[in-house]
Amino acid sequence: MPQLDTSTWLITITSMIITLFMVLQPKISKHNFPENPQLKATNIKKTNTPWEEKWTKIYSPLSLPLQ
Repeated sequence: MPQLDTSTWLITITSMIITLFMVLQPKISKHNFPENPQLKATNIKKTNTPWEEKWTKIYSPLSLPLQ
């Protein structure tokens, strides 16, 4: 079974990273970022649901005493 030649891996990986950087750098530098992002005021409506008006207690089966 032949051995895997890994002597060119460093050059391949390095050139790939450099190429990715060169391709992506113009795309990132063209992007316009907002200078001062402002928070939008949101109006939250409170709706009463039937289950919020009643007090209910739910028991987990694991928290019940053993029988």
